[in-house]
Amino acid sequence: MSGVNTDVLGEKIVEKLKSIFDPEIPVDIYELGLIYDVFVNEKHDVKILMTLTSPNCPVAETLPVEVEEKVRSIDEVRNAEVEITFDPPWTQDMMSEEAKLELGFL
Repeated sequence: MSGVNTDVLGEKIVEKLKSIFDPEIPVDIYELGLIYDVFVNEKHDVKILMTLTSPNCPVAETLPVEVEEKVRSIDEVRNAEVEITFDPPWTQDMMSEEAKLELGFL
């Protein structure tokens, strides 16, 4: 496990998160602004604080599991846990400029 600092691991995690797409919107969950925070401790345990576009999101059950599995698939990650929050609630303002451009909001 040694040799990879948490910043490099954080970048790998973000890269992995950018491979996960919201099924209703053709933009990845990171650019959509659904990821609020990524915590990595010195033991390479990862905790991801994220939201969904709405509490009734059709993937509310499966998306957090997919996020955990994909992050856990990174060799240096020991464990991954996703916590869902709706505080603050997601809005279109949380999307990156890239996502807004992709969806025609700019």
